[in-house]
Amino acid sequence: MYGTRRILWGKGFRVNLIPIDCKESDDRVVNPTKTALSSYDWLGMRAVVQRVSRCRVLVDGRVAGEIGTGLLVLLGVGKTDNEAAADYLAEKVLGLRIFEDSEGKMNLSAQSLINGSRGDVLVVSQFTLYGDARRGKRPSFDAAAPLGEARLLYEYFVEKIRSAGLRCETGEFQAMMDVELVNQGPVTILLDSEKAF
Repeated sequence: MYGTRRILWGKGFRVNLIPIDCKESDDRVVNPTKTALSSYDWLGMRAVVQRVSRCRVLVDGRVAGEIGTGLLVLLGVGKTDNEAAADYLAEKVLGLRIFEDSEGKMNLSAQSLINGSRGDVLVVSQFTLYGDARRGKRPSFDAAAPLGEARLLYEYFVEKIRSAGLRCETGEFQAMMDVELVNQGPVTILLDSEKAF
């Protein structure tokens, strides 16, 4: 006979069938961690969004991208990501209400400040957002998308931001970059297209 256990991953539930006469340590019990680690279908496109008063990216000592007050977006692309994931994340970034209104409350988005000086966005590729150090001290980046696919979705995401009317600067894909920023607040938001967090 089998019982069921529901394990929450991202948008839905992964269901494991477990013999009801098994104990937790029984070898017949499916290990949910191993199940999750062996498949990337529950991972989404990821972004770390920071509200900044200024930010710039340097490559070999030259400025590749620079903004004043606005958003720094560190963007990670996973193996299973697609344009729909990029669309979702771009819409989230554009609509994030993390700028202060006239009453000092975080109630305004970068998109709503399109005519002001606080609507700029700087997007930097960041495959290390998929670093997995749960099995050791050296992170694994197996869940990150291959370079060619990651570049296409990164550029697609940037164009989605620009098509909304915002000035969007970028780093340099696959380059060693120095990112200088002043986080205003500080305010840092984690986003995932599969709503994992």
